[in-house]
Amino acid sequence: MGSTRSYLQTFTVVAAFCLFLTVEDVRSEVRGKVGGVVELECTFPPSDPAAVSASSQHVVEWVRQGLDIPVLIKFGSYAPRVHPQYDGRVSLVRITALRLEGLQLDDQGMYNCRILLLDKPTDELRNGTWTLLSVTAPPTITDAPPPVIEALVGGRLSLACVANGNPTPTITWLQDGSVVQRISAQEGVLSLQAVSMQSAGQYTCHASNSEGNVTHVTRVKIKGPPVIVIPPKSTTLNMSQNALLHCQAVADPPNMTYVWMKGGENVYHIESLKSRVKIIVDGTLLISSLIPEDSGNYTCMPTNGLLTPPTASANLTVMHPAQALQMPSEMYLPTGMDGVVTCPAAAQPPLLRVDWTKDGEPLDLSSYPGWTLTPEGSLFMATVNDDAAGVYTCTPYNSYGSMGSSGPTSVILQDPPAFSITPEKQYRQEAGRTLLIPCQGNKDPTIKVTWRKVDLARQISYSVETNGSLLLQPLTKDHQGEWECSVANRVASVQARTQVFVLGTSPHAATSLSISPGLRQANISWEAGFDGGSAQTFSVWVKKISASDNDGKRDWFSVPVPSSSGTELQVTGLSPATDYQFSILSHNKMGTGPFSEIVTTRTLDPPPRSKLKPPASLSANQGSAGVVLQWSLPEAQHPPITSFVLQSRTEQGEWFNLDDGISANASEIVVPGLHKDCVYELRLLSRRGELLSEPSPSVNVSTMGMEMYPATSRLLEFVPEPLLTGVLGGVGFMCLALVLLLGSACVISHKRDKRRRKKDERHQAPALQTVC
Repeated sequence: MGSTRSYLQTFTVVAAFCLFLTVEDVRSEVRGKVGGVVELECTFPPSDPAAVSASSQHVVEWVRQGLDIPVLIKFGSYAPRVHPQYDGRVSLVRITALRLEGLQLDDQGMYNCRILLLDKPTDELRNGTWTLLSVTAPPTITDAPPPVIEALVGGRLSLACVANGNPTPTITWLQDGSVVQRISAQEGVLSLQAVSMQSAGQYTCHASNSEGNVTHVTRVKIKGPPVIVIPPKSTTLNMSQNALLHCQAVADPPNMTYVWMKGGENVYHIESLKSRVKIIVDGTLLISSLIPEDSGNYTCMPTNGLLTPPTASANLTVMHPAQALQMPSEMYLPTGMDGVVTCPAAAQPPLLRVDWTKDGEPLDLSSYPGWTLTPEGSLFMATVNDDAAGVYTCTPYNSYGSMGSSGPTSVILQDPPAFSITPEKQYRQEAGRTLLIPCQGNKDPTIKVTWRKVDLARQISYSVETNGSLLLQPLTKDHQGEWECSVANRVASVQARTQVFVLGTSPHAATSLSISPGLRQANISWEAGFDGGSAQTFSVWVKKISASDNDGKRDWFSVPVPSSSGTELQVTGLSPATDYQFSILSHNKMGTGPFSEIVTTRTLDPPPRSKLKPPASLSANQGSAGVVLQWSLPEAQHPPITSFVLQSRTEQGEWFNLDDGISANASEIVVPGLHKDCVYELRLLSRRGELLSEPSPSVNVSTMGMEMYPATSRLLEFVPEPLLTGVLGGVGFMCLALVLLLGSACVISHKRDKRRRKKDERHQAPALQTVC
């Protein structure tokens, strides 16, 4: 018995060591289904047959790759030892075959048998070949969302569905029977980044493989603010009728309340409405016995307490006779100025006319020169005088009639305000000092004096004294500009303006920048701003914004403006058909002022190519007089061409004009200005005024070895022989006389130099004798 245990221990250690060896040869594969039965044969390589019989002494062991304990060990008649994971499910059949029942998905893997023969002269260990066990299984969902999920509108929703099976199941999500495409990178997870009411519904997780499929259903409920399905509609009703403004919404949760507002105020808080309104359960607003004041904009707002409630609005128009509204008991008009007495009224349909009474009698406008009725029914007086004083009432009318006259208003005359002290036309003061500008009205307790800066671009500090004077302390550059003093009482106001100049500052920005673009230049003019109290100069800043230059990004460059140019400058060196920005910068001894406004302009496009036709059939021949160029005249053109232009170049260089005044009727010319031993390329263009045609096809001309006659030689060919003889004789005589004259001058000069040298030698002789 001890010997047997020793064999088993040795065999187990050897088998355990072998589990860590690499599987090099898989001889067979066995497939089974979950819950089924499989048998794994103990097979050996052909070169190592193992003869095992029931009578032989042996130990059989089955191992599985990845498990450190054998699946089963059997020795003789002893009960087999079984791995706990396989307890009750494995047994040996046909001596060495392994029978595995109740297959599980976890059972798949690599299996091998090992046999130790004990009845041999020496114990022999036989290693079988590895067998792959594959267990197929239909999908089973191991993780799924609950049957019902609630989400808030705008929130994120993730539904995870995990399924096991072999082959690996494919997960598909459906919403109300339709496939959902929004599957995240993590398999089986449905992600909705921002849910809406349309996200609600029945979601189905469908897992499938070749062995079958399984589904799981989750109902998603979306909670959020109400959604208005029936908004109110604008309506028009007559006075005294009842109004019904419908508004219906749906929501989850459905515990909604409806709020109605008119002009942004709750209808239950409006005094004229709160006793006549009612909000019905379905959201409808009921307004009983309409009055003119009920006209306006009404807004429905259903709410269930979640997020921001929606709103929907409609206009209610109440048709009624014209109604005179409350008039003030007293109205003041300015004596000597124009005045207006208004008749406040509400009318739907619009007003047709307004009748007025004065002092209890119908008002006859013909009795009051300069009095008229405005289209709104107001009473306009061109000049208010004593006739305007009195008690007035008005009665408005429309197509529905009138609801009666207004209450009386008493028109009282009052003198308009006047200045007792006005500011001067302008003030000049150094920056940092205090400037006090007076402004007072006449003796009237109702008068109020106010100041404002006319061209105020930003808020600046200033104060108004009790006597109406403007106090600027300390004076800054921003205070410069036009200021207005206003004196007003209850009937009118009058204004006076003054200009403030602040000295000792940098210059102000130039204004009224104007650009006149050309092809390659731009003429710029501007109006200089205040110079700050010292002489100022200018510079023009330019920026090219063509998209072809670094995506339109270019730095500004400046051009100084000479003092003699004043406020004008021509900027040259620009590119045609290009957008540029311009701005003016002012300078003085105090510093640099702000830039002017930026003006964008575009230089002119190059002139279109002329439609003129060039000469055709250009050819060149060598003659005794030189190179003769011939061509065919182009077709007649209207207006006609004025001349031809001959151009030449050498060695693909620049073209230049040889002759730009060839007659429009000529068809050949002796080419002038050619040099010996050169190759020229010639072409012709048609000209009309400043317009040139496209060039003609060019021709090549070589002057290699040609005798090029000077212009004088060609000229002599056309001079008559007698005249030529006389001219040549005269030229020869003049040349001979010139030679004789030059010879005589040379002889005389030589004799003079010789006499001077002798005289110098006589003066130097005594000194030489003394030295010697």
